[in-house]
Amino acid sequence: MPRSLPRFLYRCLLRLHPPSFQRQFAQQMLCIFDEAAAREGVVRLFADGLASLARQWLVRWALQKFLLGEIALSRSPGLIPGLFAWEHIAVPEAPLPVSRIMQGSLISLLFFAAVSVAASHAGNTTTLRRFSVATGNSAHRQAFATSRSQSFGSDLGVRAGENLGASGATDNSGEEQSGGQNGSAAQPQIPDTPPARQFSAWLDAFNSGDRASLLRFLEKNYPSRAANIDQELNFREMTGGFELRKPEESSSTRFSGIVQERDSDQFARFVIEVEPDEPHRITRLDLQLIARPPDFPMPRMNEGAALAALRAELEKRVAADRFAGAVLVARKDKPLFSGAYGLADREKKIPNKLTTRFRIGSMNKMFTAVAVLQLAQAGKIKLTDPIGKYLTDYPNKDLASKVTIHHLLTHTGGTGDFFGPEFDAHRLELRTLQDYVKLYGKRGLAFEPGSRWEYSNYGFLLLGVVIERVTGKNYYEYVQDYVYKPAGMISTGSLSEDEVVPERSIGYTKFGGGKTWRPNTDTLPYRGTSAGGGYSTVEDLLRFANALENHTLLDAHYSELLTSGKVDTPNGAKYAYGFMDRNVHGVRSFGHGGGAPGMNGDLEIYPESGYVIAVLANMDPPAAQRIADFIANRLPEK
Repeated sequence: MPRSLPRFLYRCLLRLHPPSFQRQFAQQMLCIFDEAAAREGVVRLFADGLASLARQWLVRWALQKFLLGEIALSRSPGLIPGLFAWEHIAVPEAPLPVSRIMQGSLISLLFFAAVSVAASHAGNTTTLRRFSVATGNSAHRQAFATSRSQSFGSDLGVRAGENLGASGATDNSGEEQSGGQNGSAAQPQIPDTPPARQFSAWLDAFNSGDRASLLRFLEKNYPSRAANIDQELNFREMTGGFELRKPEESSSTRFSGIVQERDSDQFARFVIEVEPDEPHRITRLDLQLIARPPDFPMPRMNEGAALAALRAELEKRVAADRFAGAVLVARKDKPLFSGAYGLADREKKIPNKLTTRFRIGSMNKMFTAVAVLQLAQAGKIKLTDPIGKYLTDYPNKDLASKVTIHHLLTHTGGTGDFFGPEFDAHRLELRTLQDYVKLYGKRGLAFEPGSRWEYSNYGFLLLGVVIERVTGKNYYEYVQDYVYKPAGMISTGSLSEDEVVPERSIGYTKFGGGKTWRPNTDTLPYRGTSAGGGYSTVEDLLRFANALENHTLLDAHYSELLTSGKVDTPNGAKYAYGFMDRNVHGVRSFGHGGGAPGMNGDLEIYPESGYVIAVLANMDPPAAQRIADFIANRLPEK
C-alpha cells in the first residue's frame, strides 16, 4: 500500500475514538505513526490503535469510579503492550448511554475486520515487528546509543567499593540480551598465549552459569577466588555473562581487552595476569566499566521508538524478576513516560506505585552538595577553607587542617569510608552524624588531600557536620527547609528505620548468597546520613532536577559550579560537587546514582536536550541503573 493510504486509514481509526481521547492523544499517536511506520511497518501500529479503540469504547462505562486522569490496567501475562493501547485510557466528561457504547464497540469490530482484510493482502511485503529490543531484528540491535560511563562496583552507592573484579559487584552497576550487537558481531580471535587461554577458559566457565563448572575452574586456576563462588554466581546473574569484543594488549603473562555484558549495553575493559610458569595460575582478573568505544557505534532512536523500546524492556525485565521499581522520563519539565512495576512488599503483595518511596543510597549526596553550595553562595563558608575552621574540635587535627570543603565535595580528601567491620559492629548505635565522628574522627588520612580521587562516604558525612555547625540546625532540618521544600519534594526524607514511613518500600536482596529474594533489613543503617541512605520518589527526583535547572535552589553561577566536572574518575567521567559529569560522544549529562543490597537508583539530567531520567528500584544493583542506561542510550541527542 502507498504510505498515504495507511496514514489515511490510521487517521480514520483515531477519529473513531471518543472526543476526549482525541483531544488528548490523537495528534501524538499520529506523530508516532509517521515516525515509526517506515521502520516498523504499519501492522503493529494498526493493531495497537485498534486495541486502544476497543478498550476506549468497551471500558469507558467503568471509569467513572477512578480519579480524573490516566489509569493503568493490568497486563496480560506475556503480552508486550503497544504504544498507546494500555497507557492512555481517557476518562469521559460524562457517562455514556448504553446505545453509544454498543455503537462504538460495533464500529471498532467492523473497522478491525476491514483492516485485517487489507493487512492480509499486504502481508507479503509487511512483517509484524515488535518494538521489544530483545526480539527485534538486526536493525533494532544496532539502533542504540553510547553507553554512559560509570564504574563497576559501588562508587556511586552507599557502600563504596573498588572496580568490579572477577568476584562480583557490590553496588550501583553491574541483565537476557537487551541490545548491542551480541548476536551478529563476529567473534574476535583470541591470542594463543597463557593469559589469553586462561581468560577464554574463565569466560566459558563464567558464562555457563553452572556452579560446579565455575568452582572447578577457580579451584584449579584462581584458588583465591574460589571461596567467593556465591558472589561470582550473583555477578553472573547480574550481568548475564560477557562477550569478548576486542583484544588489546597481549604478552606471555598479561592479556587485556574489551568485553560487553550480555544483558545490557555496558562495555568493560578487562585485565588478566598469570604466573609465568606452568600451570599459569591467575594472579589478577579485573574488569572496569568504560564508555562505549567508538568502534561499536549505536545510532540513537527517535523519541517515540525509544520510549516504546523502554516499555518493552521493562516488561521483559519485570517478567524475569529483574526489575521492581518506578521509572520516569521527562523532557523540559514535561513527563513523557512513567510507570511503576513489581511489589513494594512481597509478603503483603503491595504493588509499587509512582508515589512509592524507595531508598536511594548515595543519591543523597546531591542534596548535601546543594546545601553546601547554598551556604557558599550566601558567603557563610568558603570552599577553599579547611574543615577545621568549622569543626574546631575535630579529633584529628592534621586531617582538619589539610582537608578543604572542596576536597570533601570531590572525594579527593583522603578521608576514607566508614563501611566495614567497625560499622557492622555499631550499625544501630550510629544515630547522629556526630556519632560517626566519635567513631572515626581519630583516623588519619588515607592519602595527601588533592593528590587523587577516591570515593569517600565519610567525606560527605563530614559535610553534613559542617552544615550543622554553620547553620545551627541539624542536617535533616536544613535540607528539608532549604532543599526539599523549595523544590516541592514532598516525599523525600531520611527518617529512621524504626519509624513508620507511609509507602516506603521494602528492599529485597540476593547479595551474600542465595537464589531467593529476602528483605535487606539487616544491612540498613539506623538512619540515612548526608552521605546517603534516605528515600525519595521518581516524581520528587524530577522536581529536584527541575529546581536545579530553573535555578530555584542555586543561582546560575553556583548551579554551574555544582554540576561541572572537577576531577577525573577511573570510569572516564568527571566528578563535580556531589554530581557525576559525563560527556559521552558529545552528549553531556550530570547526576548521581545510588545503591546497596536491596536498593538502586539513578538520576540523569541532560541539559542540552532537556531530558531527565529518574529510576528507582527496591532490588539489588544494577536493577535501576540498567533501565536508566537503556533509555539514555536510545533517546535523541537533541
